[in-house]
Amino acid sequence: QVQLVESGGGLVQAGGSLRLSCAASGHTFSRYAMGWFRQAPGKAREFVAAVSRSEGDTYYADSVKGRFTISRDNAKNAQFLQMNSLKSEDTAFYYCAAKLYATARAMGLTKIMDSWGQGTQVTVSS
Repeated sequence: QVQLVESGGGLVQAGGSLRLSCAASGHTFSRYAMGWFRQAPGKAREFVAAVSRSEGDTYYADSVKGRFTISRDNAKNAQFLQMNSLKSEDTAFYYCAAKLYATARAMGLTKIMDSWGQGTQVTVSS
């Protein structure tokens, strides 16, 4: 099982950009589809984006499509979320997630993951 640690969160003005990173431990990173979820205060955790094991396929929530880009670097055991044109409604705690041998789309259909990170706060001021 991989251990996940997020970084890159912070405070940004609406319209700005942030890049989240997720570092994974272990030697089996390439076996996992990777994704990002977020949870705003008082709301359920929701899917944001996912990338397949080989980065050949990505899947996005409609709310971030065209603004966010997910990527991964298997050589560095890391995944990233580039967030552009941020809106106040993007404010949330963002979590990195890993699911063994899954597809990107499968990660968008369930919240049952093999590993979760501790999360990083993203705050967008209007």
